[in-house]
Amino acid sequence: MIQLIYLTVLLPFAGFLINGIFGSKIKNEKIIGWIGSGAIGVSFLIVVGAFFETIALPPDQRQHIVTLFNWLSVGSLNVSIAYQVDQLSLTMALIVTGVGFIIHVYSIGYMHGDKGFWRFFAYLNLFIFAMMNLILADNFVLLFLGWEGVGLCSYLLIGFWYDRKFEKGTTGDAAKKAFIVNRIGDFGFLLGMFLIFLTFNSLNFNEVFTRANALNISTTVYSFIALFLFIGATGKSAQIPLFVWLPDAMAGPTPVSALIHAATMVTAGVYMVARCSIIFASAPAIMTVVAIIGLLTALFAATIGLVQNDIKKVLAYSTVSQLGYMFLAMGVGAFSAGIFHVMTHAFFKALLFLGAGSVIHGMHDEQNIQKYGGLKKYMPTTYKTFLVAAIAISGIPPLAGFFSKDEILWSAYANAGFIYWFIGVVTALLTAFYMFRLLNLTFEGKHRFDVHHIHPHESPKLMTIPLIVLAVLSVGGGFIGIPEIFSGEHGNNFHSWLAPIFSDAQIRLAQYGSHTHFEEILLMVISVVGAASSIYFARYIYLKNQKVAEHTASKFKRIYKILLNKYYVDEVYSNVIIQPIYKTSESLLWKITDVKLLDGLVNGTASLVELVSGKIRKIQTGVAQTYAVVMMLGIVAALFWIIYSL
Repeated sequence: MIQLIYLTVLLPFAGFLINGIFGSKIKNEKIIGWIGSGAIGVSFLIVVGAFFETIALPPDQRQHIVTLFNWLSVGSLNVSIAYQVDQLSLTMALIVTGVGFIIHVYSIGYMHGDKGFWRFFAYLNLFIFAMMNLILADNFVLLFLGWEGVGLCSYLLIGFWYDRKFEKGTTGDAAKKAFIVNRIGDFGFLLGMFLIFLTFNSLNFNEVFTRANALNISTTVYSFIALFLFIGATGKSAQIPLFVWLPDAMAGPTPVSALIHAATMVTAGVYMVARCSIIFASAPAIMTVVAIIGLLTALFAATIGLVQNDIKKVLAYSTVSQLGYMFLAMGVGAFSAGIFHVMTHAFFKALLFLGAGSVIHGMHDEQNIQKYGGLKKYMPTTYKTFLVAAIAISGIPPLAGFFSKDEILWSAYANAGFIYWFIGVVTALLTAFYMFRLLNLTFEGKHRFDVHHIHPHESPKLMTIPLIVLAVLSVGGGFIGIPEIFSGEHGNNFHSWLAPIFSDAQIRLAQYGSHTHFEEILLMVISVVGAASSIYFARYIYLKNQKVAEHTASKFKRIYKILLNKYYVDEVYSNVIIQPIYKTSESLLWKITDVKLLDGLVNGTASLVELVSGKIRKIQTGVAQTYAVVMMLGIVAALFWIIYSL
């Protein structure tokens, strides 16, 4: 199966071509849906086969390169369409194709009756094609092709309902915002690639990382490379200061939010940092920057999520916050823990988004949680699965989120210090609170909607079965990475699986002091008790004593307004960056440079030619005698010049 890994890229592309070309002519939605879903399902089976084939090999023989053909050969630059099969790429491929297949199946029910049904599945398949190129690439150029591909698909899918309004604009505005913000980050990524080629004379992963580990290169060079790459990651994975696009990306259909903006695309930046671990480990200052940005993003987004009322916006800021956790892990050198959280987050966050989609579907497109309430009796399956996901993301054992989040918090404490752990725990408590605020306002208590006009109902099985599958993964997925303190001599299986990928980076990282098992268990207990207390507090406020919430919002009205308006970051960006650029472009570049200088030069040249030709035209009198005189004068002048020059 390893040698067939290229099919996991080509099959989604084939699904895109079939539905993209013939979809409008196929009248049966199920055929379109199963073409799109089947391409991803078969890809998943191939990845599973490659996984079991790889795991049977010795750890030092688990990397394979499957080359299709040479793509570019310019001077010393040689780039092939080649795919790298190793522990990291297989882990990401399992997540992308596995969760992707579940979301494709869910979409058959969710998008039923939509006029762009065939177009939706074509775009989804194209996205998987780009994402698989990104995670399987064996060189930076092919990775960048997938990197830009998922950006394009994000634009297409966010603006899929191009005729709908979204907040202050249209879905097209949200799509453009995502596209432009990502291009800012991509410019940094390109600079990083250029510097990598100048430094290592290659863009092939194996060659670059081998030379990075062997050559004696200045820390400054490593720092610039790592910084440029991280700028690219902040755009793709929605970190400060380029996080503003992801909440607006909720303008797209809910399966898009689940697939692209929870489980796959937004983790591309985390994957890229993990893949380049040796470069980041060689730049300790940038590692600190990564950790701090991740930590601040996690806390910043969690505080905003406390007061949001749009069900998808709450989950969007939750995604930004959880991505911050992943970058915290990368920044403190816990690369395996970060990828572990990528996996568990894909399970419970995809489940949360699909559960939200089920609620929106049952509530006739209403997304304001203040207009929900008491839905668990109408949507029992959606409620139970949503509850599982909420517990998982809150970090309550033994669900998946507990294992990955606890490993990140412990690594932050052990490798970076108490303050990193403390801020991480505070963020975890806020996460538990706002998730159960969302759960309680949506499913518990009395209904707050007009029962005469809105009739909530459970979603069809095509939507609820994917919810159940993801709920099972959210419950049991964490047992793959049981902490060493509990697993004994066997160790953490997930960490052991990825260890060869990060071995060079771990050797290069500074060694930290030892810590006791007592410390680890104590910190674990504190975080779990804190999360459980937050859950109870949210239930108490929003179910038993709503007046507490109203009093708190009234007492801290200014803070509440700031959080509700997301710290006015969009407004600041608009006033400080966007509007000055727009006004400068209008007044200087358009009215002066374009209209007066460029247009003036072109129009002035035409006017000059017209003026001169008008004068010359008068010489053409039509009188033969005048022409004869002119000719004679010309001959005389020529003879005079010849005689004079002799």
